[in-house]
Amino acid sequence: MLIRSKSPLRLGLAGGGSDVSPYSDIYGGLVLNATINLYAYCTIEELDSPEIIIHSYDANCFKTYPLAPALEIDGEASLIKGVYNRIVKDFNIKPRGFRITTYNDAPIGSGLGTSSAMVVGILKAFIEWLSLPLGDYETSRLAFEIERKDLALKGGKQDQYAAAFGGFNFMEFHKDELVIVNPLKIKRWIVDELESCLVLYFTGASRSSAKIINEQRKNTEKGDREAIEAMHAIKQSAVDMKHALLKGDMHALALILGRGWENKKRMASAITNPMIQEAFDTAIAAGAISGKVSGAGGGGFIMFMVDPVKKPDVIKALGTLSGFVMPFQFTEGGAHGWKIYDTDHI
Repeated sequence: MLIRSKSPLRLGLAGGGSDVSPYSDIYGGLVLNATINLYAYCTIEELDSPEIIIHSYDANCFKTYPLAPALEIDGEASLIKGVYNRIVKDFNIKPRGFRITTYNDAPIGSGLGTSSAMVVGILKAFIEWLSLPLGDYETSRLAFEIERKDLALKGGKQDQYAAAFGGFNFMEFHKDELVIVNPLKIKRWIVDELESCLVLYFTGASRSSAKIINEQRKNTEKGDREAIEAMHAIKQSAVDMKHALLKGDMHALALILGRGWENKKRMASAITNPMIQEAFDTAIAAGAISGKVSGAGGGGFIMFMVDPVKKPDVIKALGTLSGFVMPFQFTEGGAHGWKIYDTDHI
């Protein structure tokens, strides 16, 4: 039997960073994000042999391990091992042999929540395989604990919930790690118009968000007034953009996106760099209205708001740089898994 899962990546539209502790614990965070048709994929195949075979294309790990109740976290395929260890521990599962294969539509460190989407996707595969009683909130919370606590990977809380729930979501982050997900019902014409107005550009460079997030955390902890005021403004932008999105006001949305980027750059020194600035200068000169890096910053994907009639000009201009434009569409569904009983069907 085969078990497969797919988990959507997300665009962080507004409020990103306010979901990171300690800011979210002290002031509360608000984030607006939406999932897109780029995915993290996982396949689990049951084996008769007492071994665990890991094929992680993102981590470039292709290894076989003896069957054990816990796998050593040694820097190789940590996401897979972290999920496996918690599943066995939390649900008192008797280990059995399996092969697991994972890969992503986007590079790790691209700012689209790839790592969290992968953890959620791996969890969904195990949930489907073992019939575990976990809903979207429980899956998101467990994914967060695996990444941020078990594996000590720096980051916020929005990505796990975005991957599990899917669609457009306005998220609230409170102290004691309380998260409330408010799904937004966006009219179809608004979604179509937003897609028409957005250009998603990959800078050609992935980045580690840990350094940027550490600087943000330290700025909050030491009470850096400018950084905290910038984060307050970023959080408010999530509220403002939600209102603009629900009304289909693309002009207001573009202005909010631009203000959000200006405030985001005040949060940490490594959020922007000459490569990112060159992409902004090129896109704006070709007719883009505003833009913002998706994720922590420093590289990865940039989303630009553009008058749809000028979109070809912006795409052509960005084509002269070292990165590339990624076509995409917004999606409604979150992560899900399914079983394949006929393993000889391909």
